[in-house]
Amino acid sequence: MRYLRLFFTFFQAAMAARMEYRANFLAALAVVLLESAGMLFGLFLFYRNGYDLGGWRWQEALLVMAAARFLDGFFTSWLSPNLQKISERVQQGTLDFVLLKPVDSQFWVSVEQFTVWGLPSLLVGGLLLAYAAPAAGANPFYFLAGVVLGAVLFYALAFLMATTTIWFVKLYNVVNFLGAVLWNAQYPISAFDRPFRLFMTYVLPVYFMTTVPAEVALGRKGPGFLALLALLAGVFFLLSRAFWRFALRSYGSASS
Repeated sequence: MRYLRLFFTFFQAAMAARMEYRANFLAALAVVLLESAGMLFGLFLFYRNGYDLGGWRWQEALLVMAAARFLDGFFTSWLSPNLQKISERVQQGTLDFVLLKPVDSQFWVSVEQFTVWGLPSLLVGGLLLAYAAPAAGANPFYFLAGVVLGAVLFYALAFLMATTTIWFVKLYNVVNFLGAVLWNAQYPISAFDRPFRLFMTYVLPVYFMTTVPAEVALGRKGPGFLALLALLAGVFFLLSRAFWRFALRSYGSASS
């Protein structure tokens, strides 16, 4: 409960600060809507002549895009502002103040920052889900469960990458690499060539973050795949915890 209260304290403070600039939020909303319209138009171009992406119908492919929009909102609002700040803390020595607090340091550096710029992506993801799930006959509860597990996996992978900045401070943009990969994951994995499918499945498993939730919701995969996704997310989360503690041993404090 202490950590939950701390999380909401961070969230309220961040929202109060960000909403002072409402015009920026409206501009971000307009940009995301235009960006999403462009994505939908690009997807529509494949389907308008009867072509399908790897055997996925239009409404089914929209479910994959909805998962990608949810994760993009999660990345923009929460992951990116927090994890990029790790490098800044190391450079300026302000990570010391986090380590001295009676709070788990990984929790603190993961939730302190929040921006509203990712909320429009979450809104678009919700609209796509509301349209595509009934039209495709998908189970929205399986889909949302898969997206939540995918978000945990996404966080763990991003945190692993961000932790490397303790040794290589100038790699502060490494987290954005996952965001770029996520851009391609908005399409069903079967639409890509085999080498890229293997990369998206076994090297950076973004396939499990976007395509698997849609496959399970549509009945293409059994609910056991959600258990596999939960196991994968749990393993990577524990790995991120262990790697963070290992990396802190190499951290050169600014005060000692």
